[in-house]
Parts: sequence; C-alpha cells; structure tokens
Amino acid sequence: MTSPVFPDLKGKSVYITGGGSGIGAALTDGFMAQGAKVSFVQQSDASAFCDEMEAKHGVRPHFQLCDITDIPRLKETVAEAARVNGPIEALVNNAANDQRHDTLDVDEAFWDWSIAINLKAYFFACQAVLPGMQAAGGGSIVNFSSISYMMGGAGYPIYTSSNSGINGMTRSLAREFGPDRIRVNALAPGWVLTQKQKDMWVTEEGLQAHLDKQCLKDTLAPEDIVGGTLFLASDVSKMMTGQALVIDGGVAVTG
Repeated sequence: MTSPVFPDLKGKSVYITGGGSGIGAALTDGFMAQGAKVSFVQQSDASAFCDEMEAKHGVRPHFQLCDITDIPRLKETVAEAARVNGPIEALVNNAANDQRHDTLDVDEAFWDWSIAINLKAYFFACQAVLPGMQAAGGGSIVNFSSISYMMGGAGYPIYTSSNSGINGMTRSLAREFGPDRIRVNALAPGWVLTQKQKDMWVTEEGLQAHLDKQCLKDTLAPEDIVGGTLFLASDVSKMMTGQALVIDGGVAVTG
C-alpha cells in the first residue's frame, strides 16, 4: 500500500496520547515517516518501541511515562513536549480503554475511572495545548472516538457515553477556537484488530458478525487509521473542523 505524503507535516511538533502501542504506535510511526517531531505518552514503558522507531527513521521519538488520568502529570508532559519539540501544532488524543462492563455491576469508582481515561483526559489535553496553538496562530486537534456509540454497542455503556461526549466536545471546541484558526475534529475507527483486541475480545463468530456489517470485507489494522489522522493534522484539511471522520470499512453510515 502506498503511504500518503503530507509535506507540511515535516518538522511539525506532534503530541500523541498512547503513542507506543496499538493504533497509537502506528500513528507515531506514520507521523515520523512524514518527518514530524513526535512526542508521545504512555502508561507503560515504551523504550523498546522508541528503539525500533529510531532504527527505522534515524531519529528518536520523545517519550514520557504518564497515566493520562493524572491531569497534573498530563499537563507536565504537554509542557515538556513543547519545550523539547517546540509548541505543539497537532494533538492526537488517542489513548482510551474499552474495558467491558455490565450496567448493573458498575459502581461509582469504575464510572469515574472510565470517564477519566476516555473523556476527562481528552478535555484537559486539549486545554493544555490550546494556548500554544493560539499564540502560534493555529493548530489541529484530532480526538479519537469510535463507531461504538453510533451503533449503540452493548457491553460498555460508559465507553460509548464517552465516545459520544468526545463528539460533542469536539464540535464545541471547534466553534470556540475556530477564530484562532485551531481546527478540532474527531476520528471514529471501527473495530481495529490491535493485539489487545485479539487477545481480549476477538472471537471467530464475533469477528464474522462484524465483517458481515462492513461494506468492505477486510479487517481493519492500526495502519488503516494513519492516513485519515495525517489528513486531519495536515493543512490539506485546513477548512475542515467540527467533523467526525469515520474509518470503519463501511459499518456506520453517516450524513
């Protein structure tokens, strides 16, 4: 598959949450291939992945350990990323946790944890980068959502609530910060077969049932989400904001 090229991403300061595994790792790789200066955070050690990226691209991504539910720490990493790579020009809120849960079993602690990682951290990451983008005269924010809320997916109602909330937050921030030439868009992947998904949720029957809903009958890989993210971060999409870009093989029909 031919990789897209976005010349304006070369040298751009990019910050990615969860950028060392799954879709996030593919995003880090994709932005580095464009020549972007990538900083990412992750809760687990990503040194081996950074070694891999340095061997591949000749430059090392800037990695910081961070539990994104720790908002003061999240803000610290944003400030450090801006110090190392320059003011952040593109934020990709990617990190999330789709842990399955039954409505009748949820307690307040689980609710608070799920909202913290899947919605609250997104807002405060946006808040942290916005002043720098205002000072720079613009920027792009890409908030990862999911088609799960569009489909009314059962088995993880707090996750789908967060996905829907991300969409609403995206639209409001796009309206509020549009005069500063800051674009805010959502990206909603379908069922992307990361290693985590394969290990925890994928069954032959469940996957086939999902493929039956797709217009395109190929499974989605993390690499399939990269092009759309690069497009939203690039000036190629400079008049696109407040939108939700769906990459799901044709399960959800929008418009």
